[in-house]
Amino acid sequence: MGLFSFLKAAGAKLVGNKAAENDATTAAPAPGANMEALKESANKSKAAALAAQVVGHGIMVENLDIVVDDDQATVYGQVESTSAKEKVILIVGNTEGIASVDDRLSVVNPEPEATFYTVQKGDSLSKIAKEQYGDMMKYPVIFEANKPMLTSPELIYPGQVLRIPAL
Repeated sequence: MGLFSFLKAAGAKLVGNKAAENDATTAAPAPGANMEALKESANKSKAAALAAQVVGHGIMVENLDIVVDDDQATVYGQVESTSAKEKVILIVGNTEGIASVDDRLSVVNPEPEATFYTVQKGDSLSKIAKEQYGDMMKYPVIFEANKPMLTSPELIYPGQVLRIPAL
């Protein structure tokens, strides 16, 4: 797939994400502290938290490795399906502080790729379904395609990126 862009300020907050970021970028360094080492430590903490998010959503990724460089995350590993791959990209990208995801995942059983849709102010899943499929009653298709990231059809927010599978 390649490189995907997200809104850096939108998305789920990782526990400790802001604290780690602030410690590395705004706190006064101790005498002799290496700023590059602090930045690298914060990036490794973000990567570990992102990997925990992927695993926590139940997405199976063999040899999962996430590398964070400031606001870009690169995801490596192997997944069973294209939909699992897309979900991993969305879990990582829909996280506050991540502006882009470089997809390096391989897929065992490829399937047609979904399109990605960025939620706008005033959107609902039924409105998106009407726009994408011509039928607002197809919103459950979008909801199911975005589980487990979505827990309710009503809980979407502007800037969030959703999978829109082909019918």
